[in-house]
Amino acid sequence: MANKWKHTALLVIDMQHDFVDVDGPMLLSGGKAIVPNVIKAVQIARQRGMLVVWVVREHDPLGRDVELFRRHLYPAGKVGPTVKGQVGAELVHGLVIQEGDYKLVKTRFSAFFATHLDSFLKGAGIDSLVVTGVQTPNCIRQTVFDGVALDYKSVTVVLDATAAATPEVHGANILDMKNIGVATPTLQEWCESDA
Repeated sequence: MANKWKHTALLVIDMQHDFVDVDGPMLLSGGKAIVPNVIKAVQIARQRGMLVVWVVREHDPLGRDVELFRRHLYPAGKVGPTVKGQVGAELVHGLVIQEGDYKLVKTRFSAFFATHLDSFLKGAGIDSLVVTGVQTPNCIRQTVFDGVALDYKSVTVVLDATAAATPEVHGANILDMKNIGVATPTLQEWCESDA
């Protein structure tokens, strides 16, 4: 089965303490609930021999590389969200980078924006993407739309291994992605699929 999946990468996006923990400064409602499904998706991806890419935010302590609308979260003398080296920037419990995985740091919504992700994936022979993580209207959506624009043969968003602030916001963004040809199976459907 590994041969069928060798051209597909699983992107795990922003599953970090500051976004998922109840006391995280960037808490996303619904983030905690998908952790078991993201863990399962990673396990299945590894069993299939897929490349696992951990897409994370890691910011400068002074917030100099953060979007303008978030710079107020990095006042002098205070540690802002997802600062490199801080606990908040680490992956949530149960998610572990292993040998053979790849970690990509981004500073904007899309994993492709101002990063080398596209050249890295294409250099590794990847032509299809499976996306999990948070949050659907921002980092998931932007990454997925860029993946489609960059002509990845297949882009899949695992419906219940991604989350937004509310089910309504999640559903609306999933519908938008379906409308551009993105597959949106549940985790169980994806686990049972062979293509």
